[in-house]
Amino acid sequence: MDTQTPRAALVKVLTLRSQSMANDNERPIPGASVGEQFQDNARMSMRNVNIFYGEKQAIFDVSLDIGQNQVMAMIGPSGCGKSTFLRSLNRMNDTIEGCRVEGQIAMDGQNLYDEKLDVVELRARVGMVFQKPNPFPKSIYDNVAYGPKIHGLAESRVDLDEMVESSLRKASLWNEVKDRLHQPGTGLSGGQQQRLCIARAIAVNPEVILMDEPCSALDPIATAKIEELIEELSENFTIAIVTHSMQQAARVSHRTAYFHLGRLIEVNPTEQVFTMPEHELTEGYITGRFG
Repeated sequence: MDTQTPRAALVKVLTLRSQSMANDNERPIPGASVGEQFQDNARMSMRNVNIFYGEKQAIFDVSLDIGQNQVMAMIGPSGCGKSTFLRSLNRMNDTIEGCRVEGQIAMDGQNLYDEKLDVVELRARVGMVFQKPNPFPKSIYDNVAYGPKIHGLAESRVDLDEMVESSLRKASLWNEVKDRLHQPGTGLSGGQQQRLCIARAIAVNPEVILMDEPCSALDPIATAKIEELIEELSENFTIAIVTHSMQQAARVSHRTAYFHLGRLIEVNPTEQVFTMPEHELTEGYITGRFG
């Protein structure tokens, strides 16, 4: 008798499919996006977003909502624009010369590209965890305390101590580092460093956490811990994650968005995307006909 959960069975199917994937991205240019792009409880709303690097257009007319306390996975072939789109959600693309964003990106109705908006404050509200762990060359304690200090969130050392402990606990790292808080964060293992970066991101009480392939540099055990953590964090945070792993998207997300050649092809509940996709390009990608 098969005792697998539906999600575990879905992950197994995707693993088998991914083993036969071939490299063939020469597919037709798609039309309008299909699926459930919009949400009644949207935390972030993107409408008609176009992104350019100089004269080259990387994102074409993307409209999408990310719901409150939802994990949204963004998948697609390499170079399809998913990381570019993710970085636009807290204006990280502002740091790239020649990058231009058109359309509307809003959180709780506020235009995130308003000229009057404080970008430093925005990046506290919309935190970012990068592909490769990047702890500061500081102690574990100072890595987590850095954000609360510069944003004036702690009135005393006691407050700061509580914030550091709380953030490390939320990142499932406290028990592993509580006796060496003043040792360098760079001395931790890769998986621990990534969880330290997550603790650093949540220490300033963000509303949204963006994750750009947070497990790509980690071993399977560390990856499993990060995935468990994402599920726990979704109880208090809205999360958008870019991943090359369809299995990971199936394990951690509530909704999945498939990108192809800079266009949003399909957005639907994750199980539907991987079992009954609406668009032929989505089906082609998840069944391994191209990737």
